[in-house]
Amino acid sequence: MINSVKKVIVKYNGTIVGYLAELSEGRIAFQYDDEWIKKGFSISPFSLPLKSEVFVNEKPLFSGLFGVFRDSLPDGWGELLMNRMLAKKGVNPDRVSPITKLSLVGDSGLGGLTYEPSQPFTNEENGVDLDELVLEVQKILMDGDENSDLDRVYRLGGSSGGARPKAHIKIDNEEWIVKFPCRIDPPDVGEREYSANRLAENCGINVSKYKLLPSKICSGYFGTKRFDRIGSKRVHMVSLSALLETTHRLPNLDYMHYFQVIQAICVNPKESLYEGFRRMCFNVLCFSKDDHGKNFAFLYDEDKGGYVLSPHYDITFTPDKYEHEMTVLGVGNPTEKELLALAKKFKLSLKECARIITEIKEAK
Repeated sequence: MINSVKKVIVKYNGTIVGYLAELSEGRIAFQYDDEWIKKGFSISPFSLPLKSEVFVNEKPLFSGLFGVFRDSLPDGWGELLMNRMLAKKGVNPDRVSPITKLSLVGDSGLGGLTYEPSQPFTNEENGVDLDELVLEVQKILMDGDENSDLDRVYRLGGSSGGARPKAHIKIDNEEWIVKFPCRIDPPDVGEREYSANRLAENCGINVSKYKLLPSKICSGYFGTKRFDRIGSKRVHMVSLSALLETTHRLPNLDYMHYFQVIQAICVNPKESLYEGFRRMCFNVLCFSKDDHGKNFAFLYDEDKGGYVLSPHYDITFTPDKYEHEMTVLGVGNPTEKELLALAKKFKLSLKECARIITEIKEAK
């Protein structure tokens, strides 16, 4: 039974952040809790400053939600699973409100925010046979829900984002995300993503802990440790797209936007700009063209009292893709000329930036 929900309490590690409520004609309002205003932080600095007022997003893009809350909902593979589960229960997914969907996510979503009341479909599972799970995934991809263990697959991957099937599991008491091949992927796609992460790490880029998990039916599954969790504690995360209230499904962002956000909200903007420059150069020089606005994120660091760059993630080589999702000064297939021109706009040391470019080219 799925209950229609008109209002949810937004929490962060057990503390009330604020309230989301459905208004007339599908509009949704958000308001911070008074105590959160005294002791908390802005969960989306541009759209939701830490003020005692009612915020309403008039854009139709996220059905009335602000981007930071849309980040909590599953995307791609996870969205497909949620829609299949709703349909299995006789519910038309298109008729389920965004607030009700947040209640279905409850405390299983990405990032730090949780939602009450919670009405999750399933409970946590321990001890996962990845080969067995990927066969269930393939049944869903090939045959729909027939003959598949949809409940189990949803339980492990229903809150996820991105196009490729994935599962959220525990490895050595740490939370990891493990990816599986989709229909169009080569069988060694996991090994390729592992190599891409290793190259990024060799280029001096901060990537989350990763590994290639063994398989009897392919070359291995790529796994990455979740950076939105520290032990049992959640870490607030917001994507670049969400901060700018746009969707990653439209290629409308430029690396200049990324740099502007870094400059505006990071606690150490100069250091973060150089790290952002390194990531941009890596993506351009190594043909990692799936660099859309949801593949860049910011974490709130409570010790530093502000936002920092998340580790780099979803690193893949896509040389056959026509052009980058994010342009560099409007250029879809930029060269070193555009990279250095953008560095100059933000008053970065051209000597240091040229050194970064050389490091990445040599690491290739």
